[in-house]
Amino acid sequence: MQYGSPVKRVLFVLLGLILSASNLSAAELRRVTGVIQESGQPVAARLYIEGPPGTFHFARSSAPEGTAVVYDVKRTEMCREQHVTLSAHPFTVDLLPGEYTFTVERGHEYFATKQQVVVPATGEPPVVELPITRWIDMAARGWYSGDTHLHRKLEDVPNLVAAEDLHVALPLTYWVRGAYERPTEFPVNGHPEPKLITIEEPNPLPDRATTKRCIWPVNTEYELFSVNGKSHTQGAVLVLNHKTPLRLGAPPVGPLTQSIREEGAILDLDKHTWNWTPMIVPVMGADLFELANNHVWRTEFLNKKWTYDVLPRDWNIETDAQGYTERGWIDWGFKTYYAYLNCGFRMRPTGGTGSGYHPVPAGFGRVYVQCPDGFSYENWMKGLNAGHSFVSTGPMLDVTINGKPPGTVFKETLGEMVDVTVRYEYIGATSRKFDVEIVVNGEVTASAKWGQSRSTDQGKSGASIFPVNRSSWVAVRCFEYRGEESVTREGRDAEPTNKSRVRYAHTAPFYFDFGDQPVRPKEREVNYFIQRMESEIERNTGVLSDDEVGEYRKALEIYKQIVQRAGQ
Repeated sequence: MQYGSPVKRVLFVLLGLILSASNLSAAELRRVTGVIQESGQPVAARLYIEGPPGTFHFARSSAPEGTAVVYDVKRTEMCREQHVTLSAHPFTVDLLPGEYTFTVERGHEYFATKQQVVVPATGEPPVVELPITRWIDMAARGWYSGDTHLHRKLEDVPNLVAAEDLHVALPLTYWVRGAYERPTEFPVNGHPEPKLITIEEPNPLPDRATTKRCIWPVNTEYELFSVNGKSHTQGAVLVLNHKTPLRLGAPPVGPLTQSIREEGAILDLDKHTWNWTPMIVPVMGADLFELANNHVWRTEFLNKKWTYDVLPRDWNIETDAQGYTERGWIDWGFKTYYAYLNCGFRMRPTGGTGSGYHPVPAGFGRVYVQCPDGFSYENWMKGLNAGHSFVSTGPMLDVTINGKPPGTVFKETLGEMVDVTVRYEYIGATSRKFDVEIVVNGEVTASAKWGQSRSTDQGKSGASIFPVNRSSWVAVRCFEYRGEESVTREGRDAEPTNKSRVRYAHTAPFYFDFGDQPVRPKEREVNYFIQRMESEIERNTGVLSDDEVGEYRKALEIYKQIVQRAGQ
């Protein structure tokens, strides 16, 4: 059939679209009801409903007291996060007749549940029951999870911490985007009262105490993209757990640091590649380093060219034709952290998602903190700042050295044998590729000898005994390679594919100090920071004031002193 002119062809296409839309609107929406359960009790969780052709639908709570928070952020077809987090109540959703995939996730300690649901054109619509089960309970072992980098509405956070099984959340209620702007002028969640928000919820497991979840509502991000209204990026730093709205802008960062310390707050570095990060570390004395940062998502890795111009070419970071790979980005963050540790900057690791801005669920990259004296917000923050922690995007680690937790400082043990005991667990069978590594001063040690024994049907334990002959830090990391995004109980034995995604966990360091002998950094590590500071001094001269550029000069001098004790 010939449609004639291009205009006629366009009219026929439009007519077809109109008729198709009319048929869809004529179809009756069916009300599907359902519930997510653990041990037969309703439980909060994250729900995906995907229908043809790749469309996502959002359920709502069917209880008057229930909550449902829709999250719909899309960067590309492969980088999108379209879900709803539901409180522990039944839900409803209106769907056209057809076939749908319901997927439930709840943080990293649960098997995902995936179920195909057919909505008929006639007859009763289905009632969907979605059971989920834990594969591990870290709280029962004294480990409690948190997300230190959230851009979600404060009113939604109680829903999120329950649905993602988080014990602590630190939403950024103040967020400045330009130099000299004062956080008090840029509240993104009003001016919340500096009072801990505590949620007590029943535990669905029998004979278990209620679960406590805590939200501290006063936190600030300085993320500077402009100076005096003109584009000129500096970077980002997070101020956590302060008591009053911060009144100072930046730069300079010196007066701000003093104000932050007076508030009892701690400083969290965002991404490792920001322009001012190598200055922030020595000048502000950053406390935390996001080893799981907000460019690590549940979906496909996207930002392969972001800050590619400052990639250290002699650090052996994995790249491809599009830029650095996801594994390369993770490795770049690890190696930057190791370089700072080698320089003597003992930052503690943390995990933050930037959920609310990026296509990633809250708590995807999270930090677990050990609370041996029981969980409370105060104990958790104390443990976080002490480095009794590990970060995770999936696997679980429980590591001790000589029976002590991460963050421990050992003294006067030169030449003695140290006993590294590791229990590592993950969703997957032993056929799944899984690597565990001991890192000493930034290098994967070849002296680790693993005796593997079955611990659970998903986990193993091992130990390594080796001498420490000089001042050192020691950490343990692991990598799990998955063939699919959501590993269900039924699908956990699937072999990794060419499109495998890496999930990882990484402990905070243990330290071995011998007198006045500091760890020796590698010359190439310190030279990289020196080059970054020299470049920033040149870039900021004429844009910032001389005093503000002086903070970069101060950092440069610190690195020049450190390089004098560097090794190869």
